[in-house]
Amino acid sequence: MAGRSYSPLMLALSLLLLLSFWNVAQAYTRSGTLRPSDCKPKCTYRCSATSHKKPCMFFCEKCCAKCLCVPPGTYGNKQVCPCYNSWKTKEGGPKCP
Repeated sequence: MAGRSYSPLMLALSLLLLLSFWNVAQAYTRSGTLRPSDCKPKCTYRCSATSHKKPCMFFCEKCCAKCLCVPPGTYGNKQVCPCYNSWKTKEGGPKCP
């Protein structure tokens, strides 16, 4: 009988734990989860450390509009956004900052 009284509590704790892991997993798989209205603020931060702000913002916003993803930070981390990372120029260089 004592085992049955813990069953609803264990179910609730398991659900809470599952939701916690779900949020962590979403943080690591952000690719394609932005709304178009999120692009400008994300790109503003992404381009904040460069001295070439205008071209950075232009290409970042273009890439974000296509991929709905901007890598975290001001440099690197492109593996988080596969679309953003794989879009190349005609010469084969990275299109997205």
